[in-house]
Amino acid sequence: KAVSSSFSDGEERTIPVLTNRMLVTETLPMHLKGNETRKFRMDKLADSDKYMGRLTLQNYRFTVEFTSNPAWYAIQALPYLSEPKVESASNLFHMYYANALSSFIVNSNPKIKNVFESWKTHSPDAFLSNLQKNQELKRAVLNATPWVLEAESETEQKRRIGVLFDINRISNQTEVTLQKLRESQMSNGAWPWFKGMREDRYSTQQIVLGFARLNAKQVININQNPAILQMLRKAIMYLDEEINSDYEQLKKHYPGQLDKNHLGSLQIQYLYARTLIEIDVLVKNKYTEAYDYYLAQAKKYWLKQNNYMQAMIALTLNRSGYRNEAEGILRSLTERSIQNEELGMYWRQESGWYWYQAPVETQAMVIEAFSEVVDKPALVDQMRIWLLKQKQTTRWSTSSATAEAVYALLMNGKELLNNDEPVTMKIGDEIISPQSENLKVEAGTGYFKKAWTGKEIKAEMGRIEVTNPNTSVAWGAAYWQYFEQIDQITSASSPLSIEKKLFVETLTDNGPVLTEIKDGQQLHTGDKVVSRMIISTDRDMEYVQVNDMRSSAFEPTGNLSGYRYKGGLGYYENITDVSTDFYIRYLRKGTYVLEYPVVVTQSGTFSNGIATIQSYYAPEFAAHSEGVRVLVE
Repeated sequence: KAVSSSFSDGEERTIPVLTNRMLVTETLPMHLKGNETRKFRMDKLADSDKYMGRLTLQNYRFTVEFTSNPAWYAIQALPYLSEPKVESASNLFHMYYANALSSFIVNSNPKIKNVFESWKTHSPDAFLSNLQKNQELKRAVLNATPWVLEAESETEQKRRIGVLFDINRISNQTEVTLQKLRESQMSNGAWPWFKGMREDRYSTQQIVLGFARLNAKQVININQNPAILQMLRKAIMYLDEEINSDYEQLKKHYPGQLDKNHLGSLQIQYLYARTLIEIDVLVKNKYTEAYDYYLAQAKKYWLKQNNYMQAMIALTLNRSGYRNEAEGILRSLTERSIQNEELGMYWRQESGWYWYQAPVETQAMVIEAFSEVVDKPALVDQMRIWLLKQKQTTRWSTSSATAEAVYALLMNGKELLNNDEPVTMKIGDEIISPQSENLKVEAGTGYFKKAWTGKEIKAEMGRIEVTNPNTSVAWGAAYWQYFEQIDQITSASSPLSIEKKLFVETLTDNGPVLTEIKDGQQLHTGDKVVSRMIISTDRDMEYVQVNDMRSSAFEPTGNLSGYRYKGGLGYYENITDVSTDFYIRYLRKGTYVLEYPVVVTQSGTFSNGIATIQSYYAPEFAAHSEGVRVLVE
């Protein structure tokens, strides 16, 4: 550098030095069935007597939280929609449907209003999005994630529940919506997708089915509402004509193949809707041949359909007098089900973009079928557990689907909301009873949280016993947070797991080849290295963050953050100076690989850190890899 007596062209500034210690969070999700006592063990904490005196490990915080009655989280998800973003006929009806069903649910149980008032007065945090809760237990602050708007949206949605208790407001809004639906209905009875467009069979059938389901659930009485009944009669005439046209086209073009499978989702949905309101609007004689043909098709080819459609067919056949056939379908569904101690009873199926492929809606439809056709409340309770566990790790964002799921939870089977006794816990030798401990217990959910810090944390706290006095499920978690040298960190997993591997890339005649880097293997400056994370989850999750720490010897080959889609997984990749973050909006059950290339730029011995994964929506689901070192010549 050039230097004079007064000036220098050199640069003087503070150089950041990264600590070799980090805050580690170990988690233990806990789940209890009704009237159950279970013992849980956080192995590392329980066995920490072996190394608690190690100078590198420093306890920070131990937290336990528990929700005695998670069914109230379903109540918090109930939608109130003030107006659709886009005023199509189907959107108008979905707003009407969700508000009518939600209002019916909350006003059919006076306890809901009392608990809601308690939340407003004593527990305002009850209205916070799960994305905003437990910030101290999460790997990243909310503002550093792409999910700030989603969090604000969910919080606002929870606060709007109060409008559902305003019967006059709901009634006025209902009339306005119904008037708009009447105005958009065409002369032939159909509704267009948007006003001014041509008729849309799917939209019309969705609206008819929705009214029919509200009538069947006694949310409305179409015989006491002439305006709705008139709309329905016109729409059903249109749908009867359409199903008859389907049949006539089959006879015209495939006269010798009528016994083959010609059953589609539109025909199944039509039959289901028709059986819901057949007493109110009879099938005319000229349409009975087509109706009977597709009903026979449903009896014969139900096994060709997915679970949603099979449940719908079972309900249709049962209402049409074919009880044995309906019970046969449900026996088949039972045989193909998965029954898990924690997750309840559910089905393995590929989710898709069609309305009949959505997992939550499918589970609600199957619950409806089992509740109506067979008297097996124990199976229905197991199916409801799966719905609740979905709410634990995912946000129900579709309004009508959420209302359906809540109805399936609360209006089928035994009463869930009356389970209001808080769980009791024994942590080591200490008994935690929310009443005697003077802990703040949230109304309805029975949620409470307690934390210990520093030297208050003992190894025996890793042994936990919980008693659930209620008939419904309860869940909670324990979190052990401590500071440790990065190289000393050992891996940990939950229903989420993550494994981190490093590979060096070499060029061969057959192209680039990746070779896993073993302990003690030396790298060289200029080497291209691939950092790979293998992540697995045993259930669907949303709002998942993966953080991969990076050695200071490595520089990423790309420095542009952005959205990526690889290996069936979509995510936002954020590249920083010391790590790479992956923000995953939807993480479906399965195993996935995340990887990115770096170049070796420095020589020496370096810590490469760990990789962590955590559900931001349910932080008790988390995991991390072990710490590793890299050697560079």
